[in-house]
Amino acid sequence: MVGKAGGGARRVRLVLLGIVLALVGAGSWVVWELRVVAAHLADGDPARGTYLQDPERADRTAAAVLDGLVVEVEAPRDDTPTPAGSEAAAEPAGSATPVRSRPEGDWRPSSPLEARSTAPEPAIGALFSPGGDWDADHHCSAAVVQSPDGDLLVTAAHCVYRGGFRTNLAFVPGYRDGVAPYGVWVPTRIEVDPRWTESADPDHDVAFVRVRRPGHPGERLEDVTGAPAIRFDPRLPAPARVVGYPNDAEQPVDCYNTARAEGPAQVRLDCAGVPNGTSGGPILTDGPALIGVVGGRDGGGDETTSYSSRFDESTRALYARATGSP
Repeated sequence: MVGKAGGGARRVRLVLLGIVLALVGAGSWVVWELRVVAAHLADGDPARGTYLQDPERADRTAAAVLDGLVVEVEAPRDDTPTPAGSEAAAEPAGSATPVRSRPEGDWRPSSPLEARSTAPEPAIGALFSPGGDWDADHHCSAAVVQSPDGDLLVTAAHCVYRGGFRTNLAFVPGYRDGVAPYGVWVPTRIEVDPRWTESADPDHDVAFVRVRRPGHPGERLEDVTGAPAIRFDPRLPAPARVVGYPNDAEQPVDCYNTARAEGPAQVRLDCAGVPNGTSGGPILTDGPALIGVVGGRDGGGDETTSYSSRFDESTRALYARATGSP
């Protein structure tokens, strides 16, 4: 099975290479690499599943990401509807890869059932992790969700916690081809279920992340990008769409099919071509409403299937904790 957090397979290869090199006398190299990884992890409060990000560290992360991106002065919000009745192909300026979009309300399964490049969307973006931690530049995906303070992301727990909370995270909504049209946002607080920090329970592979935009005090992410509502205990089966950023691509992919229950605690959506890096990407249904994120079983799935931990009452409680809701 292939997990969908970016760099997973590469990390295994590098660890094995490190072992081999250590055996031939290059142990110092392995120690150095492990120190680099450890430098980007923090204990937080694993018993509760909470991490409060250090603002200065977050600002350094944002600066490192911004160093390689272009930030547009004004967000290019395009609300022009696509003509109904069929998919429309478009080729944005500066891109050699065509992207495809659909008219609103078209939830037909993709044909063939395979992800394809799609236009970026304001409320969906890539998670970056600069600093030489063995991951690609953007290693996971995330989505903005409606919240009282307008500052909340949802992603997979394995994108933000692996033996410690990742301290070098930055979210770029609407990312494409090195452009950050809505700025770069960094965590202020990360919440995961303690069952994830304790044992990486795949039934609880969900994280909520509160964010801010360095240099823009008071700006609310949701006001900039918009956001879908989150739906708990969704009725399944349901028409659905999965979206995410492959870690070796500069634009998102998406695929439509029917989301189905996979046992009591998992959701599955069968579509090929949803690769590493799409972990944490949203699974959306008509509304639009967010009913899952790529993660859960098998680290998010394999070559033909994406999974999500089911958004059940424990996810509702985690959302309430993240937002301070009663």
